[in-house]
Amino acid sequence: MTLISISNDFASENFYFGLQKVKQPLFSKSFKNEFPSQMFVEAIQKVAGFTRAIHSISRNFGSQKVERGAATLFFVNEEGWALTCKHVAQWLTQADSINKRFLQYKTESKTLNALQRKALAKKLALDENKTSEMLVTFVDSVDRISNIRFFLHSEYDLALLKFEGFEKTLYSGSPVFLQDDQTAQPGQMLCRLGFPFPEFSNFHLNMDKDALEWTKVGQARSPRFPIEGMLTRFLGGKNGKIHGIEMSTPGLRGQSGGPLFDTEGRIVGMQSRTKHLHLGFDIEDKEVVAHGKVKKVNDYAFIHLGECVHVSVIKEFMTQNGVKFQAG
Repeated sequence: MTLISISNDFASENFYFGLQKVKQPLFSKSFKNEFPSQMFVEAIQKVAGFTRAIHSISRNFGSQKVERGAATLFFVNEEGWALTCKHVAQWLTQADSINKRFLQYKTESKTLNALQRKALAKKLALDENKTSEMLVTFVDSVDRISNIRFFLHSEYDLALLKFEGFEKTLYSGSPVFLQDDQTAQPGQMLCRLGFPFPEFSNFHLNMDKDALEWTKVGQARSPRFPIEGMLTRFLGGKNGKIHGIEMSTPGLRGQSGGPLFDTEGRIVGMQSRTKHLHLGFDIEDKEVVAHGKVKKVNDYAFIHLGECVHVSVIKEFMTQNGVKFQAG
């Protein structure tokens, strides 16, 4: 089970917008002089300083198979404020109730027979198709955590997290959010950064305690992964307010909550979800020759487009919650 599943389809309520009137040139002089092969090198190094992975391990009731999950957040300032997706925050907040229910089962089932344990599991809504245990860690974020407060946007896939109880931050630098929202326009190349491949291995299932545990052995980190794309369209509501950005490439699983930025490392948005549009280039029962044999194939083509929360929505939400941030 991963941290990036999302069930609601925001695309059904979207309206698409093209170019907006701009007040200044879209690209800086430095961008025009850059070679394409070096377009995001410095920006990625800058953004990587405050972008961090969320790792999870979980298992279903009665299972010994441990599932790894990953998502992304990025810190806004030195006070422990961070941004991620609302669907990621909602998934994280379920961990406490999931673990309490499983702990209750383990405590009460110690003296029960098999039939009674089965009845208790049913009472607690535990079955083999549902997560019964889940642990989460915030990689290289702060030295210790006593509490995390969650602030969820009422309308968009956006959340603020406030880490509390730490003495030292393990991230570096702070993001600069695009000051003039209109400088981001269709045709501009942007980049996202996140952690789509959960390759960490610092965990195990303690069979004696029947519990998942983090360990000090194994790989504790997953590699960050950038993916670039072109801004294709804006997403807006019926009132004409732009709240999102559509990209020509998908955001990958695990990149949810990661920053979308320009060649100077300025934050333009945040990766939220990926939609899949049917292109209509369908192939059915077409005969092809493969490895010397005639085969019939079917193919249904889709384009996968990333959707990001627009920087204007992010800045407005931080301002409403009194979060200090830089714009430039």
